[in-house]
Amino acid sequence: MTLACGIDVGGTKIAGGVVDEAGRIIEELRVESPATDEEAIEQAIETLVAELRARHDIAAVGVGVAGYINRARSVVMFAANMAVRDLDLKADLEQRLDLPVFIENDANAAAWGEFQFGAGHDVEELLLVTVGTGIGGGVVLDGQLYRGAFGVGAEIGHLRVVPDGLPCGCGNRGCFEMYASGNALVRRARAAASTGSPAAADLLGRAGGDPAGITGPLITDAAHEGDAFACEQLAELGRWLGEGIASITAVLDPALVVIGGGVSAADDLLLDPIRDGFAAQRPGHDRRPMLEIRKAELGNRAGMIGAADLTRH
Repeated sequence: MTLACGIDVGGTKIAGGVVDEAGRIIEELRVESPATDEEAIEQAIETLVAELRARHDIAAVGVGVAGYINRARSVVMFAANMAVRDLDLKADLEQRLDLPVFIENDANAAAWGEFQFGAGHDVEELLLVTVGTGIGGGVVLDGQLYRGAFGVGAEIGHLRVVPDGLPCGCGNRGCFEMYASGNALVRRARAAASTGSPAAADLLGRAGGDPAGITGPLITDAAHEGDAFACEQLAELGRWLGEGIASITAVLDPALVVIGGGVSAADDLLLDPIRDGFAAQRPGHDRRPMLEIRKAELGNRAGMIGAADLTRH
């Protein structure tokens, strides 16, 4: 059985694991991401792979990067949370490692991981929606990962959902992720707490009386413990997600939507409002088949597992 190394490169950490053909992680390591320095990022990946390679017979390396990857799957054209611009990461790493290297967008890699080994193992068409700081997306159609003409497809977080809405880091206004992401969840909760809303009093108390102390995990924990305001915030987020997903599926018609990312830890407190929002806005309403919406199974390792497996495809 051949082993591949999967690397997940983000703005705060670089995770790497040795993955077998069944999607099992044999060993895993993590290091901080030197996000402001291209050379340091490459050096960190090289060091991580070298340590894993010292103990395992690795045949190839798959790297998932939070950024725009060109169609040839070699150049990181742009990464919003790292100082990476037009970097031929494939060529550089192959020279450093003397191994075949495959580069993929991190959400695409996660979608492939869930398709092969996780929540989507039983379908041929899948939409992955990762809900974290922003919104990421990955699409599998007819059993193939969809990338688009220029390699940057499935950037669903930047669908325009509110004309002349909130400014987004991509340069446009009114993007999906400005209303349906973990950042949006926190922004709305902090705004309510800042106005002295009695409904937000308990959550504010959990944050030590400072609205800036309200975080996504704090809201999720409070909701799990029955805090009505926290539950309402997750329900509002779920409604935004469900309605946006309905528009996306009007184009893609997947069999399954998988919800991943940190906010998915809210489980049915988020998933049920997503399902309700989707059902209310799906084109054709009850005349259109109701697809399944499931929580991702592989957690934050989906990108690592998917990147490793893509080296075999």
